[in-house]
Amino acid sequence: MKTTEMIYCPRCAATLETREIDGRERRACAAEGCDYVFWDNPTPVVAAIVEMAGTDEVILVRNKGWPEKWLGLVSGFLERGETPEAAARREVGEELGLTCDETSFLGVYPFFERNELILAYHVMASGAVTMGEELAAHKAIPVARLKPWPFGTGPAVADWLRRRRPTGG
Repeated sequence: MKTTEMIYCPRCAATLETREIDGRERRACAAEGCDYVFWDNPTPVVAAIVEMAGTDEVILVRNKGWPEKWLGLVSGFLERGETPEAAARREVGEELGLTCDETSFLGVYPFFERNELILAYHVMASGAVTMGEELAAHKAIPVARLKPWPFGTGPAVADWLRRRRPTGG
């Protein structure tokens, strides 16, 4: 939720006002005695580069509502009580119906435009792709043709490709 969308206090329903707290402008409850502050912290999201075992291909997906030419990584929100690795494996199963045979952590990537913090994984998967209800399409891309994009999960793809093709000296 964007700070500008938060209007009322979720505790007492009073109006939120903008004021400086800890050196930053924050939305805080205007009611006397209510100490609610909307911190607007990033939401944790997991993403998976899904490599199909034995193929040297990566599965990219298009979520429903995305533009026709957009493809990206399998991704989803981290659930309460779930480790990021378990969430990545769950999302691959839910969205593509695949089994995650191996999982390795890639890194943490800020996605400022959506106020998200992406925890990215590489997953070696097997099985037959069966699209989940959140997807409009999927496509197998040879790793040699995979090109990172400049935002969201794209930096994770760039890092993974660099690690796969180390520069020699």
